Amino acid sequence: MNALMIYPEWPDTYWSFKHAIPFEGKRSAYPPLGLMTIAPLLPKHWKKRLVDTNIRHLTDADLKWADVALIGGMLCHKPEILKILKRCRARGLKTVVGGPVSSSVEELPQYADHVVVGEAEELMADFAADFEQGRALPRYKAASLPNVELTPLPDLNLIQFKHYSSMQIQFSRGCPFNCEFCDIIEIYGRKPRTKTPAQVLAELDLLYDLKWRGSVFMVDDNFIGNKRKVKELLPELADWNSRHDKPFNFFTEASVNLADDSQLLEMMRKASFTRVFLGIETPVEASLKEAQKMQNTRKNLLESVHRIQGYGMEVMAGFIVGFDNDPEDIFDRQVEFIQESAIPLAMVGLLLALPGTQLFRRLLKEGRILEQGNGNNMDLRLNFIPKMNAQRLVEGYRDILRRIYTPEAYYDRVLRFLERYKPAHHRSRSFSDYLAVARSILKQGILGESRSSYWKFLLEAATRYRDTFDTAMTLAIMGYHFEMLTRMVLEAD
Repeated sequence: MNALMIYPEWPDTYWSFKHAIPFEGKRSAYPPLGLMTIAPLLPKHWKKRLVDTNIRHLTDADLKWADVALIGGMLCHKPEILKILKRCRARGLKTVVGGPVSSSVEELPQYADHVVVGEAEELMADFAADFEQGRALPRYKAASLPNVELTPLPDLNLIQFKHYSSMQIQFSRGCPFNCEFCDIIEIYGRKPRTKTPAQVLAELDLLYDLKWRGSVFMVDDNFIGNKRKVKELLPELADWNSRHDKPFNFFTEASVNLADDSQLLEMMRKASFTRVFLGIETPVEASLKEAQKMQNTRKNLLESVHRIQGYGMEVMAGFIVGFDNDPEDIFDRQVEFIQESAIPLAMVGLLLALPGTQLFRRLLKEGRILEQGNGNNMDLRLNFIPKMNAQRLVEGYRDILRRIYTPEAYYDRVLRFLERYKPAHHRSRSFSDYLAVARSILKQGILGESRSSYWKFLLEAATRYRDTFDTAMTLAIMGYHFEMLTRMVLEAD
C-alpha cells in the first residue's frame, strides 16, 4: 500500500513568514509535524511519501504512485485542500482528510472519501485495517482525547531539513482558559495533556542525530497550560541542551500569566527560550471580559510584556479588533500599546468567528453570522456582523497596520526592545545566517524603498547594541515580511 501524505501550501499570513524565509535560502518556516506524527501509526508494510507543497509541487507522478492520499491542515488551508482533493478525485485516488480543518469544515465529506475528526492516535490503526479490507467508513471521530504519552516519535525521514527555517516539537495539547473566540479548547480540551520529559528529550536526540542545529518551535498552543509539568520538563531540557553544547534555541506560545511566575521565567531562560508568542488581543478590559480572557485582566499588560522581555525573551503577540465592546478609539489605543510595549512582531487581525467556537455559536444565535470564514484573520471580508460599523472597522484595522509597520515605527519598536533585551543564549552563526544578511543588504539596503530608514536602524543597532546585533538583523528581515503583508492588506479591495 502506497500512502501519499500531502500538506497544503500556506496562505500569505503572519505565520507563513513567506517574505522572510527566502532571505535564509529556505522554502518554508516549519515542517508538517502532524503528518510526520501520523506516519508511524500507519502499518509498517505501507510505503510512505510526504509532499509538502510549500517545498515542491504535487506532481501527477506522485498521484499515480499512491493508493491513498492523506491530507492534513488547518482551516486556513481549506482552499488548497479542496484543490488537492479535486485533483485526487479526477484520478480516482482515495482520499483521507484530517487535522484541525476536519473539525471546522462540515462539508468536507462532499469532497473527501474519508474524514478523520479529532486527534488521530487511537484512530489510525482501525482506519488502516478497514481501508485494506475495503470497508473504510466515511467518517472517523475520536471517542476521547488521547493520552499523548503514547504518541510516537515523528518520522523525520519524510522531510529534508535544509528546506525549513525551524523544526517543531509538541509537549502539550489543550489550554485551561476559556477564550470565547478560540477553537483550541474546543478541539483539544481545557485540561492540558503533556508528554513526559523523556519523550521530549527523545525527540531532541532524534533532531540532534539527524544534524539539525538552530531553532526549535514548541508548538503548544499554551506551553504553560500545566505549569507543574512544564517545571518538571524545563530543568531536563536545560541540562540536555547544555550537555550538547546548546545546539538548539526554543520559542513557543504561552498565556500572559507567564509574567507572574519568576521561577518559570528563569527556568525558560536557562533552557534557552528566546522568543514567546502571547495572545494579548486588546488593551481594552471590557473587550477582554467580553472574550472571557480573564487571565489578561489581572495584571498590567504592559508591565507583563516588559517583565518577560527582561528575562531574555522576545515577545511576539497577537492583537484583535472587532469586539463588541471596542470603543471608537480602539485603533489609537492598539497602536499606542504596541509601540509602548516594544513588541516588534505585532500580529494584528480582525476578529474571526471560527466554526465550533463559543463565539460562533453566540453570534449564530444572535443572527450575526455571515459565513463560516476561512481561518485567516487578515481577510478584510468579515464573517459576522460587528457592532461597530463594518467599513469603519476595516478601515481602522488598515490604519493600525499602516501606522505600526511604517519603517520608522517598526524600527523604533525594535530598538526599544533591544534596549531591554539581555539574552542568555547566543547561538553560533551558520552559512544561512550570512546568506540572509547579504540578501537583506541587497534587497532592503540597496534596492528597498525604505533603504534610508534601514541603514539608519542598522547603524544605531550596531553602535548601541553590538551584543544583540544578530537579533537586530533577524528582526529587520522579519520586518520585511510584515511590510509586504501590510502592503497587501492596504492594496486589497
